[in-house]
Amino acid sequence: MSIQGRLVPRTYPPGVTCWVDTEQPDVEAACRFYGGLFGWTFENAAAPGAPVRYVIARLGGRDVGAVAGPRDGTATWNTYVAVDDADDWARRLVALGATVRSAPADAGEGGRGAVLADPEGVELRLWQPRRRLGAQAVNEPGAWNFSDLHTGDPEAATAFYAEAFGWSIEDVGFGRMIRRPGYGDHLEATSDPDIRARQSAVSTPPGFEDAIGWLAPIAPGETPHWHVSFAVADRDRTAADAERLGGHVLDAAETEWTRTALLRDPQGAEFTASQFTPPSR
Repeated sequence: MSIQGRLVPRTYPPGVTCWVDTEQPDVEAACRFYGGLFGWTFENAAAPGAPVRYVIARLGGRDVGAVAGPRDGTATWNTYVAVDDADDWARRLVALGATVRSAPADAGEGGRGAVLADPEGVELRLWQPRRRLGAQAVNEPGAWNFSDLHTGDPEAATAFYAEAFGWSIEDVGFGRMIRRPGYGDHLEATSDPDIRARQSAVSTPPGFEDAIGWLAPIAPGETPHWHVSFAVADRDRTAADAERLGGHVLDAAETEWTRTALLRDPQGAEFTASQFTPPSR
């Protein structure tokens, strides 16, 4: 995150996923679980007297996500897409078939957000950054890695998001990669000047510097949603830690590139722990 010794904040162009948070019935319990699992520390960001808490999670002093609550019902993870004008983007998405669940509103000095649902009913959150630019620690153990769209209609989702945000969804053999063209150029020019060299060293698919997530068909009995993955150094150790802390391991899988565990936290929010294991060249 530095260029010639100068610290450069990570910024997100419009149309790039930029932030994740989890809504939980018991905020303190969630902080204990995720702090124990990923080494996060926490700082309250809600105004005094606010009816809900919003606690920023940090990894090595950098913003990585947040815990909010109390929430009625089962906990969940949410994904946000960066925009430069939440009101304008909300109107655009509604014109394409989305519906508004929570109208654009200021979130203190941090920024302005809105909650919509795409035509399939998948919740989609917008974030217009001001003071809070988005996740600053990403793609490292304990940090957010990707958010993946699990959909019952991949073709309709591809058409909607391509028109909504300019996303390109490409089959790379082992999955359907969601790209925001130009994002790699932005990262190379700002907070990640070595991104292309680093990815070339492990022979990532063409265009991977623009990757912001993956599109996958839903499994039997699964509801369409945005699914959050976190990078970990050791899948098996993370899975064991999750169980020790009161979570549950739902599944484990291995691909050419990753070793993953599907986990459920003690209050019901599901997420993936992903260990990057690139093939030998």
